[in-house]
Amino acid sequence: MAKTIQAIRGMNDILPSQSPAWQYVERVLRDVAAAYTYQEIRMPVLESTDLFKRSIGEVTDIVEKEMYTFDDRNGDSLTLRPEGTASCVRAGNEHGLLFNQTQRLWYMGPMFRHERPQKGRYRQFNQFGLEAFGMDGADIDAEVILFSARLWQAFGISEQVELQLNSLASNEARANYREALREFLRAHEANLDEDSKRRLDTNVLRVLDSKSPETQAVLEQAPKLSEYWDDASREHFEGLCKRLDAAGIKYRLNERLVRGLDYYNRTVFEWVTTELGAQGTVCAGGRYDGLVEQLGGKPTPAVGFAMGIERLVLLLESQDKIPAHQSVDVYVIALNDDAELIAPAVAENLRSQAQGLKVQLHSGSQNMKKKLAKADKSGADYAVIVRGDDYEVKHLRDREQADRIATTIADVASIVAQ
Repeated sequence: MAKTIQAIRGMNDILPSQSPAWQYVERVLRDVAAAYTYQEIRMPVLESTDLFKRSIGEVTDIVEKEMYTFDDRNGDSLTLRPEGTASCVRAGNEHGLLFNQTQRLWYMGPMFRHERPQKGRYRQFNQFGLEAFGMDGADIDAEVILFSARLWQAFGISEQVELQLNSLASNEARANYREALREFLRAHEANLDEDSKRRLDTNVLRVLDSKSPETQAVLEQAPKLSEYWDDASREHFEGLCKRLDAAGIKYRLNERLVRGLDYYNRTVFEWVTTELGAQGTVCAGGRYDGLVEQLGGKPTPAVGFAMGIERLVLLLESQDKIPAHQSVDVYVIALNDDAELIAPAVAENLRSQAQGLKVQLHSGSQNMKKKLAKADKSGADYAVIVRGDDYEVKHLRDREQADRIATTIADVASIVAQ
């Protein structure tokens, strides 16, 4: 007997019983994107490795440890995309979508990172991403955050998430702060965790995001980034906060929020929850005004966010916010051999009669008792038993629930006669 082949670790199947939850989430994401006039863009899952080295940063965990990278048969280094922003910018530059234009784009699909698999964190995971190009004001930052807030409203989880905000300011201000932070941490290096010690010379801002209690204790006395903000960045951030205040969006200033990618500047934000244990971030993003030029385009301001769909589904399930799904409305059964010939036509006519009606036709030669048992197990409201020249309708659920399709079933007599 051949050995059973299993999925690669951290790359999971989404089974039929799970798919309705995903379809619901994806439908809401698309509907809200349409309400904000964002347009869909689809990018390939394979990109040149250099794209992510230049955008994410060579001294980030993603590039150093997590990317799926290989040489193809031509000797070119390719990488399965670990995130969507760099790919979206590459596509925008390549197809002339960005220079002297404004674009509101969204995408959805699989990303890949070689991380330790755990609940809510997988090696193949799915993201919804939003990117706005060509607008440099705090108004578009506010719109992007309001977009995400409307998603939580649509899903009914506004009370389960918290918005955290920070500003990374300008490149110059951030460089000055980086040196001040490095100098402070050097004086306390003995109390830092090993990963933070390594980051002192590579990406010192990432020390702010350390999970080590000892390092966090040191950071309590560290200089704050807001002390180094330039006037323009401070004005931009205050303008964002005023707009969020006016819209009734609650937020918390988190000066240790820096994000894990090198391309961010000015506004950064995260929506976090306490409902998912260690995997508390459900949506994150910010402004990345230099990335388009960094990847070969003309200077173009940009802001966006990404959210992991797996974590979002987990959060919705934990709050019982996934709507009940009914796979079958009507189950069609043929009573005898003559009915077997016309039952498929009855099912087809029912589907034509009411758009969206879910009709399952029984297959297989079983006795009527087993057929009705299958009809009941399907979850259908009705079974339509076709006899050949007439029919019988059986209510499989309570009458009140079944009334939603009663009008359609009332027309079955005319359908059978056709």
